[in-house]
Amino acid sequence: SSVDTHLDRRCENIGIGADEVMSFGDAENDCPMLDFAKYSFAMENGSDECKAHAKFVTKSNAEDGVAVAVEKYAL
Repeated sequence: SSVDTHLDRRCENIGIGADEVMSFGDAENDCPMLDFAKYSFAMENGSDECKAHAKFVTKSNAEDGVAVAVEKYAL
């Protein structure tokens, strides 16, 4: 799909691979991006389909889920 193609191209442009990418999503349109990234996170308040494509589930948007995951896995 165009989402993962764009992400793949961006990674190629800056010289990184999928194993160096964190992606976050909450809806079906995020699934290709979640499939691509080694560290993929669905938000707790996200759709079931989104969660099925993510490797991890983090707290909801209201609970700063992105920050929680970054602190745990990247710092």
